[in-house]
Amino acid sequence: MPSIIVYDLRCEYRKHPVGIDVLRPRLSWKLAADRRNVGQETYRIQVAVDESFRRLVWDTGLVRSDRSVHVEYEGEPLQSRTRYYYRVQAGDRTGCQSEWSDGAFWETALLKREEWLADWIAPPARADKPNVEIDYLRKTFRIQGEVSQARIYATAHGLYKLFVNGKTPDDTLFAPGYTSYRKRLQYQTYDVTHLLANGTNAIGVMLGNGWYIGDLGWMDGRHFYGTERALLMQLHVTYVDGRQEMIMTDEGWRGSTGALLMSELYHGETCDARLAQEGWHRADFPASDWQSVEVRALTKDPLIAQEGEPVRIVEKRTPVAVFVTPRGEIVLDMGQNMVGWMRFRVEADAGTVITLRHAEVLDQQGNFYVDNIRSARQTVRYICKGGESEEYEPSFSFQGFRYVQVEGLPIEGLADRFVACVIHTDMEPAGSFRCSDEMVNQLQRNIVWGQKGNFLEVPTDCPQRDERLGWTGDAQVFARTGAFNFNVAPFFAKWLKDLAADQQPDGGVSHVVPDLPFCGYNSSAWGDAAVIVPWTIYQCYGDVRLLETQYPSMKAWVDYIRNQGEDECLWNSGFHFGDWLALDGPGGRVVGATPKDLIATAFYAHSASLVAKAAAVLGYEEDSVRYKNLLEGIVNAYRKEFVSPNGRVVSPTQTAYVLSLMFDLLQENDRPRTARMLAEHVKENGMHLTTGFVGTPYLCHVLTRFGYHDIACQLVLQKEFPSWLYSVGQGATTIWEHWDGIKADGSFWSEEMNSFNHYAFGAIGDWLYRAVAGIDTDPAAPGFKHIIIEPHRGDGLSAAEAVYWSAYGEIRSAWETTGNARKRLEVSIPPNTTATIILSGADPGRLTETGQPYTAVEGFLSSEIAESGIRLLVGSGHYSFEY
Repeated sequence: MPSIIVYDLRCEYRKHPVGIDVLRPRLSWKLAADRRNVGQETYRIQVAVDESFRRLVWDTGLVRSDRSVHVEYEGEPLQSRTRYYYRVQAGDRTGCQSEWSDGAFWETALLKREEWLADWIAPPARADKPNVEIDYLRKTFRIQGEVSQARIYATAHGLYKLFVNGKTPDDTLFAPGYTSYRKRLQYQTYDVTHLLANGTNAIGVMLGNGWYIGDLGWMDGRHFYGTERALLMQLHVTYVDGRQEMIMTDEGWRGSTGALLMSELYHGETCDARLAQEGWHRADFPASDWQSVEVRALTKDPLIAQEGEPVRIVEKRTPVAVFVTPRGEIVLDMGQNMVGWMRFRVEADAGTVITLRHAEVLDQQGNFYVDNIRSARQTVRYICKGGESEEYEPSFSFQGFRYVQVEGLPIEGLADRFVACVIHTDMEPAGSFRCSDEMVNQLQRNIVWGQKGNFLEVPTDCPQRDERLGWTGDAQVFARTGAFNFNVAPFFAKWLKDLAADQQPDGGVSHVVPDLPFCGYNSSAWGDAAVIVPWTIYQCYGDVRLLETQYPSMKAWVDYIRNQGEDECLWNSGFHFGDWLALDGPGGRVVGATPKDLIATAFYAHSASLVAKAAAVLGYEEDSVRYKNLLEGIVNAYRKEFVSPNGRVVSPTQTAYVLSLMFDLLQENDRPRTARMLAEHVKENGMHLTTGFVGTPYLCHVLTRFGYHDIACQLVLQKEFPSWLYSVGQGATTIWEHWDGIKADGSFWSEEMNSFNHYAFGAIGDWLYRAVAGIDTDPAAPGFKHIIIEPHRGDGLSAAEAVYWSAYGEIRSAWETTGNARKRLEVSIPPNTTATIILSGADPGRLTETGQPYTAVEGFLSSEIAESGIRLLVGSGHYSFEY
């Protein structure tokens, strides 16, 4: 008997989110089926305030629709601090009906600002060491009766770490996260029901500087958002008998200092365990000498509930080697450039100082190397209490490193004392890629590790030096690759709201988000993140709400450009980074040879085209027409300014050719010649690229699109500098900032700007997924509702496989060339979607699926034979082709 199953229920992309403030949350689910060509025809959703679904607040009844992603809640108005349970039934086109899914839930936070009754409190003032030593705050309270539910809602100016009766309620790190604090300050929700006890209880909070107060950037700046740490917290207790009680931050809290003497994001931590006040966060701790806190009249207007997943420890690694450098330094090798910290165990005399320094690479002689991290100290100092085994790990600082220099401990048994904790925003893995070339597989691993290390609260440019900022240019070039590797929709939705919040009154966009004024504003390809990233997320996830939320910001950016200079259709004014870190700049400069006004106008056209498309999606027809007309004017101006009357791009650089072709800026009959000139340029450069941040993400896409896929493959398989595999050959485990960050002789490109975990050039991952493996979404049916499978085989690769977990389920494309020159393609299409499979070069007479003629197999909806091959329209299921 055919059947379907509803599974993997989500609310706002998340499983069982606790503490959201979305008034009309969206629900999604997946289908599993035991046959091909399964599509949903009906669904029914029930939402209740009890697990038995007797107290319903929404019952859709039977809805005829194939929607199973982002279905908006339309029930009774949601109440604060309430858990809502939901379940789903679905029916397919054959009339087969599923059972009810397993129940899932979401829980609301504080939905109204007036529900925040707590006061902001500041730690006792310390004139001698302001904002250096970490603050410890505590309060005791009594629980009288059996508790049915207890929730803490908390936030801070600075970073905070929460304890209830000496225990942390969850594994959240770096709360409240990094946002545009003046306009958007997250608070977190904690279920602490299991931590409370009848009688006296205690809440303890550590407060550190973090992004709010501490050092940010390379200009020795701090206090960008405020000069004082502060805490805001409410504990809501509900008893079994219905009584409710609230404990909150007020003048009754007490504060002191403790073992943690210094903690900065860039510089590390200093902890003197001899100063620890043991049990400070427990109810029985004698706190008579702790000082009273001060109440502050601070605004609560920016408060928002946690958006997406927080930072967590996602992996642990042990050292792969311990060695002594030529300088005599004792060094741990973790085998992987990563982001996080070292947890260690020690038995030593009181006062023994353990010092850890962190670095990405060794120098030419094999010594510990830290010049490239500039003023960031990345140093952890631990002073032992003595007399017992001690364990330590940082609380409010993270490091970017592969190597750890250890002082204060003997080398014997050293590796057994240390564990590396890998941290990043806890994004859900979404995809994988592998192929027949192991160096390309290592490249893919490097791309993933680069994303892990740099997707920490915001999409940082690097995680080790005195920067670690949300550079817009890096984010927009990598967004599509990032979406293949992880579910980045909540991550980017949060960051894009900060981008809009920090947008200038004239529509200008800062170079980094959240904004730091000294970083600057309004460069092409950087500010265009305001348009490109929302459109990318919409294409990958079908998220119309995100597109609608960001649409005013998208429009404002294009209108900002339109108001620059004397010609509204050219962008030839202002500061631009240009083709940053390209290799064709004169004298080895970091800016490439492609004219900045060409790049700026090309991205202006691209952003105008995306705003026109977004307006059409959202039903803003007048805007759509307006921006289409603007696009037409920009394209005409581009051709007049940067293309000769005979159709030749006047700047003969790879990036100029790439942008002209990628953004469809040339007359159609001029495009083949320009593509040929691009291919010739690559060959004339010894099959090497010369592109930087602007041209690199699109280079291989353009070559593949215009029939030069073999050249694209040769570029990616190139092992000599400059190439993606050059760094792999040098032992890289993440993506480098510079193509030759380490030269063949072991020397460095520079000391000033030479990150070895800088993910932008990892944007080639998008091409590996979309071109080599051939998985893409149909722009007309975004979010992989209709899937395009079009693998491209090329010289040097005999097999490739990609798996991507879309909102509908697993998509897989795996191809190989067999020994008899036959080609094999395995495809998986999830239920409730369809796919177009394009088999280039396939002979209809030889094409089989699971050993049968392809036209006779279940799941095929239609086929089209073209000169280039065969196009098949199929329903869901697993398919195995040979041709």
